[in-house]
This record gives sequence, C-alpha cells and structure tokens, in this order.
Amino acid sequence: MLHTPLSLLFLCQVIILSKRTVVEGKQQCRLQLNNIMTEPSIPTSVVPVSPNSSTPSSSSNSTSPAPTRTPFNYSEGTVRGVNLGGWFVLEPWITPSIFEATNDDTIVDEYTLGQKTTNYNDTLAMLQNHWNTWITEDDFIAISNAGLNHVRIPVGYWSVPLPSSATNTSTLVSPYIPGAWPYLLRALNWAAAHNIHVIFDLHGAPGSQNGYDNSGQRTSDPQWALNTQNVTRSIDTLVYVAQQIGGMIDVLELLNESAGFLSDEWANVTRSFFSNGYTAVRNAVGNTLNIMIGDAFLGVDAWDGFLTYPTGLNALMDNHEYQIFSIPELQRSFIEHLTFTCTTRSTISSFASANIWTIVGEWSTAPTDCALWLNGRGVGARWDNSYNGGPANGSCNGWTGNYTSFSNDYKTFLRQYWEAQVDIGESAQGWVYWAWKTESADEWSYQKGLEGGWIPADPTERMYSDPCSNSTGS
Repeated sequence: MLHTPLSLLFLCQVIILSKRTVVEGKQQCRLQLNNIMTEPSIPTSVVPVSPNSSTPSSSSNSTSPAPTRTPFNYSEGTVRGVNLGGWFVLEPWITPSIFEATNDDTIVDEYTLGQKTTNYNDTLAMLQNHWNTWITEDDFIAISNAGLNHVRIPVGYWSVPLPSSATNTSTLVSPYIPGAWPYLLRALNWAAAHNIHVIFDLHGAPGSQNGYDNSGQRTSDPQWALNTQNVTRSIDTLVYVAQQIGGMIDVLELLNESAGFLSDEWANVTRSFFSNGYTAVRNAVGNTLNIMIGDAFLGVDAWDGFLTYPTGLNALMDNHEYQIFSIPELQRSFIEHLTFTCTTRSTISSFASANIWTIVGEWSTAPTDCALWLNGRGVGARWDNSYNGGPANGSCNGWTGNYTSFSNDYKTFLRQYWEAQVDIGESAQGWVYWAWKTESADEWSYQKGLEGGWIPADPTERMYSDPCSNSTGS
C-alpha cells in the first residue's frame, strides 16, 4: 500500500507483458499525480507543479489533472532517448560557467559548492536559476520533435526530500544545497504533456558510489559501499521516490555507475543493494514500475542470471559505453573506434535476449577527452596530442568544442560513430545519449549534433548500411 499525502489518479489499462513475465493479458495499473501545486521553497514538499508555468508555482488552487501517457512496452518498443545531464547533478564540464563564477578552483563538484559557499542564499538562488533555465519545456518539445521517446533524469539523493518517517537513517544533506525537487516534478509534467517517458536515475548516493564528480562528490575515498547506513538510506530514498512519483516515471534506476571495480567487497555490496533495493521497491509499490540496475563497470556478463524471471519482473540493465577514459582507448583511430563499437553488439544483444531488457544508457560521439574538465575540474586530458585526424588538427590545446570548427571529414566520422552506436543499442532494447545539451562540448550534445548534421532529425534514418566499414578516418 502506498502511504502518500498526494492526490492520485488511479489509471489502469490492459497490456501484454513480455515473455519474461510469463503472464499475458495482465492488467497494469499506474498511479498518476494530480496537478496540485505548492510553495517550492519548502524542500520537504512533495507535489507536482503546473506544466505550463515558467517556475514552480505557490498556488494550491489548481485541480486539473496532469497529462497521462500509455506505459511504454519495453518488450516491443525501442528506447530512443537523451540524458538531461548537468541539470540536477552539476558536472563542471557540462556547465563550466557555474564553476568559473565561483572564482574558487577548489570548488570541483556539488559537494564543495555547498561546503565552500560564503552565502547560502546566493548559492541557492544561483541553483534555482539553473534548475529553472537549463532545461525548459521547450527542450521537452524539441526532444519530442527529434523523434525521441525517453529522457533519463539524473538526480542526487540530496534533492529527494526524504522525511525522517521514511528512514531510520539520517536525513541530513549538508553540505549539499537541496531544493530541486519541485523543478523535477514540473519536468515530469512536461514529459507527460509531450509524450516523453522518464527514467529516474539515482545519480548520486550518500558517501559517493564512485568518487566521481558526477556522483556529487569527487573524492579518492568514496564511502557508499563501506557504510551500511549509506546503503540503507539509498534504499529508503528509492522507496520514497517510488511512492511519491512512481506514477509519473516509467523506470526507476536504483543507482548510477557504482564502482564495482574498486574491490570484491564493493561489487558484492552493489549486488546485494540491487537485490534488496528491487525487493523494497516491489514491496512498496508493486510490480508495474520498471526497475533498472547498472553493470557497475563489471560488464553485463558479470550479471548473467541476475533478476531474471521469476526472481525479477520488469527489470532492466543499464550499460554505459565510452571509449575515452584510458590512453589505449584514446589512441584508437576513427576506424578502430567504429570497429570496437561493433564488437560490443553481440555481447549486448546476447545478454538482453538471455537475461533482462538491456539499454545502452550512456554513450556519446566524442572520440577524445578534450572537453574542458571532462576528467574533473582542473584535470587535463589524457588524449595523445600526436593523434592524426581528430578535432582541431589533432591538438587538445586548439580544441574549442564548437562544432562550426569541425571539418567535413570529422563530421562524417561523427555521423558514422553515431549510427554504429545506435545500432548496438537497438540490437537490444535501445539507447539513451549523453547528453541533451552542454555549454561548450558540442560532440557530447545531442542538440548540437542535430544542428551540425551528424545526428539526424529522425533517429531511424541511416546513411550507412554498415558504418563500421565506411570510415574516412585513419
């Protein structure tokens, strides 16, 4: 049973579930939030907001229902989506201007932004402006017009207003600055209004699950898996999210990029967390909400048989594919990037067919790590400057990130690379590109890819029957 103060619409429809459920004609019911609004400055409020307002409204008089959508059929449909990265979890390389404006080189993530702020109200106002403007309803319209059907929304645990009644652990979020929750709720209404399905992604967990700035805290000593309170709080947060907004999202991703490579202990805790988190969410809201896990940098084969039917129901795997975070990967030529991409196809498709639905939930067309602060604020690129054929004549020092400086040959490669990676995702259940937009790293921006022509306006369009064998690169 759901315990929530929200007004809810109970929506049911008959669907045919996949072979993994071994159930046909089962009725699927979804809880839909009513469009009731409240004061956004109270971080513990859990209410949706008007999809037509420019800011979360303080009015509480609206009674019109929020838009509704047909649940996505992951056994038959193809996921084509984008990540709304850098919105509710800041990353210096996505929005470098926010970090540059602090005039403090030691502010490298959202944790240190709150820790080192000299004026809480000013920093909160800056964040509110960012939450209000980085992604707007116009972006959801553009995403829909681009033929995409999903967004993945990364959210840090500090932005979820977990009450003390929902956990036996701490609910403190300091030094993080909360307040994004009403903006997330407004985004869910936008998604529903424009027929976009939503993956809610717990991108930052207490103690940091990987030590990267994308977890909210850049640290050489992440603590998430080493402290049972962190793990318990993460599960309680997920249950609370499922109870409050389960009817407005299609997939609840339990955790982004846990660093399973750190130790066997870390990998085992992650495995236990996924199992226990799955069970806790199912016990709280039932079986219809899709639940996603990640491969924890261990590769999908390490998860063979995990959460398969009947242990798991409506479960998905999130696999991330990048070729830019090690020197050997960065030394690959264009054709080698394409060839390696194609070698992953059989692994992804085989795992999906034998285990659970699988989505390539993060990938990009960038073949280098030249984007400013991609490896962390103040950290340079690993890329070999002698590499021949890359952006800006092969030198990170001359790389601006602006696609107007890309050569035609380079944009041809980007199109081939895009098609090759899309084909890998579509050999399983689909893909979600990272990211929809950036301030200056155009290779990473789906929005700029559309403008520059290396991403087609129709994601089903192909220029190359076999992009791996058509590279113009060396």
